[in-house]
Amino acid sequence: MSVRVVIVEDHALTRAGMRTALQSEFDVVGEAADGVAGRDLILHERPDVAVIDLGLPGIDGIAVTKSVREALPETRVVIATMIDVEEEVLAALAAGADAYWLKSSPTQALVDAVRIASEGGAYFDPRIAHVVLSRFSAHASHGAKSPLTPREVDVLRLISDGKANAQIATTLSIGLGTVKGHIRDILEKLSAADRTQAAVVALRKGFI
Repeated sequence: MSVRVVIVEDHALTRAGMRTALQSEFDVVGEAADGVAGRDLILHERPDVAVIDLGLPGIDGIAVTKSVREALPETRVVIATMIDVEEEVLAALAAGADAYWLKSSPTQALVDAVRIASEGGAYFDPRIAHVVLSRFSAHASHGAKSPLTPREVDVLRLISDGKANAQIATTLSIGLGTVKGHIRDILEKLSAADRTQAAVVALRKGFI
């Protein structure tokens, strides 16, 4: 069964681009151009994933997200915005967002965000990953048995600090290929789609 998606975005051209990208893989069942209409549409359609812009007229995307999560806990929320400041990111997370896509990123990243969110995962644009990961770290539940080696934990901690692969290699005095090998093993052990999601999973479970 195809994943059902609703788009709430006030700019018509942006909304059209999002729809075109998402229709390649999902069933876009509705669109809205303001917060009130978007909230009502989502509550009516009960989609698998709602893509919600933060800066909506009427009521903003954070308020829409809160309403959706309270009424439809099974509906996943992907925040779409131009804003990458920490306060807005954390506000979206506090409201219950599952994923965060920056509009300046390729639309394929939006497709990835919706797919990962629909599968129960978390997706966050790499440019804001360190903010998200720090937030999860502060609320991580510790005590679970970790499948990770000490070196893999070192790598994930650096990822959570926003370090690129080359920076991780330099910090740990290992080769870039070795870093990539560790990340490949980490993704497999944590059933994660990418390095950011792996760090989120590890932090949530208290592995790092």
